Amino acid sequence: MRQLVFLGPGTAEWQEAPEPVFAGEADAIVEPVAVATCDLDVAMLHGRLNPFSGPFPLGHEGVARVADIGQAVSTVSPGDLVLIPFQISCGSCPACTAGHTGNCTSVPQGAMYGLAPYGGPWGGFLADKIRVPYADAMLVRLDPAADPVAVASLSDNVPDAWRTVAPPLRDTPGSEVLIVGGGSSVPLYAIQLALALGAPAVHYLDPDTESLALAQRLGAAVAEGPIPRQLGPYPITVDASMSAQGLGCALRSTAPDGVCTSIGIYIQDTPVPLFEMYLNVVTFRTGRAHARPAIPALIQLITEGRLHPELVTSNVVPWDDAPDALANPPKKLVIARNDARTT
Repeated sequence: MRQLVFLGPGTAEWQEAPEPVFAGEADAIVEPVAVATCDLDVAMLHGRLNPFSGPFPLGHEGVARVADIGQAVSTVSPGDLVLIPFQISCGSCPACTAGHTGNCTSVPQGAMYGLAPYGGPWGGFLADKIRVPYADAMLVRLDPAADPVAVASLSDNVPDAWRTVAPPLRDTPGSEVLIVGGGSSVPLYAIQLALALGAPAVHYLDPDTESLALAQRLGAAVAEGPIPRQLGPYPITVDASMSAQGLGCALRSTAPDGVCTSIGIYIQDTPVPLFEMYLNVVTFRTGRAHARPAIPALIQLITEGRLHPELVTSNVVPWDDAPDALANPPKKLVIARNDARTT
C-alpha cells in the first residue's frame, strides 16, 4: 500500500509501506477518505517548527471507512463512515474515564497518529489503510450522509478550539471572548464555537489579513494592526498567536478571575506577565487538547446547523495530488479521495 511521508519543509512523497495487520481483537482497519492538514502540519511544511524533522508518515485529522474489525469490536462495522481522533486512547484507564484521553495510560505518553518522532509508530492518515486500536473507544461513527470533507478536522483542530471556549462559557455564561490569532485555523473555529455557545461577542486580533477577513465573515469583531500590549478586560481569552507578544496580550487582557487558554506550541522559553496574572487571579491553561470527549458535542452542533467547519477550509485537492499541494499548503487543506463525498 501507499503512505505519504513527510521528508522536510515543503517536501512529502508517496512511499510503499506494509499493510497494517491486527494486533488484537479490539482493533479495526480503516481506509481514510478525507484528511485535513492540522495547523501543526502546515507550520512544519513551511519550516516554522525545527524540532519536527522527517521522515515520518503524515496526517492526523480525518474520516475513514471501516474495512475490517476484530472479534471484540461491537460499535462499528465494515463499511461504516467514521471519524478518527488523532490521539490513541483506550477509553477505560483512569485518565480516559476522567476525559483526559490525550494522556491515556494504556499507551506511551503522547501517543498519536502522524507525528512518529513524538507520537509513536502509529502511522499517518494519508495512507491506503491504518490500524486503529481500541476501536470501540476510538472510532466515532458518522451519519452515512455526512460530508467527510467538511468534518475532517473534528479529529484535532476543532476539538482544540472547543476546549478554549466551551468549558469557560459553561462556567461563565454570556461572557465576551477575546481571541488573539496567528494565521491558523483553530482560532477561526473558536469564533464559530463561542458564538454558537452563547458568547454575545467575539473580538479577534490577528496580524494575518486573510484570517481577519474570514474572522469577520464568521461573525467576529476584528481589529487590524499590530497586536497591542493589552485590551479588555475579557472574562475569556484565547492565545493562538504563537508569539510572545500575542500571548502577553491575551494574558494581560484577561479579566479578574478570568480564564486564558493557549493552543500555541512555544518551543523556546517564553516570558509571561506573572505579576499581572497574580493580581487578577488569572487561570492559564495550555497543552494538547483531549480530543475524543469533545467530538460527539461537535457533531451535534454541526447536525443542528450551528457549526460550519467547512467555512474555514482553504482548498480541497484530490488524493493523488497531495505531495504537490503540501509543498506550499494553505491555512486549511483537505485531501480527499474521489468518492469521499456521499451527497
